[in-house]
Amino acid sequence: MKAIILSAGQGSRLGHLVDAGPKCLIDFNGRTLLDRQLDTLAANGVDEAVVVTGFRDDAVEAALAARSGGPTVRTVYNPFYKVADNLGSLFVAKHELEGDCLVWNGDTLVSEALMARVLGNDRQGICVTIDRKPGYDADDMKVVEEGGRLKEIGKRIKSRVNAESIGLLAFRGGGAAQFREAIEKAIRTAEGTTIWYLRVIHHIAQEADVWTFDIQGEEWGEVDFPEDVETARALTKRWDEATKAAAAA
Repeated sequence: MKAIILSAGQGSRLGHLVDAGPKCLIDFNGRTLLDRQLDTLAANGVDEAVVVTGFRDDAVEAALAARSGGPTVRTVYNPFYKVADNLGSLFVAKHELEGDCLVWNGDTLVSEALMARVLGNDRQGICVTIDRKPGYDADDMKVVEEGGRLKEIGKRIKSRVNAESIGLLAFRGGGAAQFREAIEKAIRTAEGTTIWYLRVIHHIAQEADVWTFDIQGEEWGEVDFPEDVETARALTKRWDEATKAAAAA
């Protein structure tokens, strides 16, 4: 299993927190967001990662060079990060979409236990990791699913919403090749540079099976706004304390 981490964006909604570097390098209790993602992969036996860079790629490259241990990491630079949405990042890294792989948003933190469950799910094809909650707001990547099959995904869905995507997808069997082919077609459309890659997943789901994997009860966090940073710092602090306690027991 290989992980493709999408870390090209600046994260402008975070304001002054990203003046000096991208949000993937924001510190969370002594480790950057990207470090924590890579460490979570390492803890679950994933030894290969591809990081798609863009804004301040020099800073990301330096941070990766300073790491020791963990997955073997290589980078792919997205020169279109200012003008294209995250479909552009996957287009420049399309050659990495092969075999069994993960696609992971660069602003999402997940617990080691959550990642273990995703990796332990052997569903073939394309699988979108989902969570559930009582209500969903305008910024949630909303999902309509039935019996483990994805029916709709997008932020503008108005009805029948019963889950949300957490920004972590798994591709097994022919799933990655199927996604790569769909990306090639989507990027050539009039709206190609303005859409999210999950819009492509939505279109695939209208013609073929796309699966969902429910991790309700596991812990994760998304870093989009300044208030998310403090919430994520509290979350990662709790994870770190639990790890230390387990090691001392």
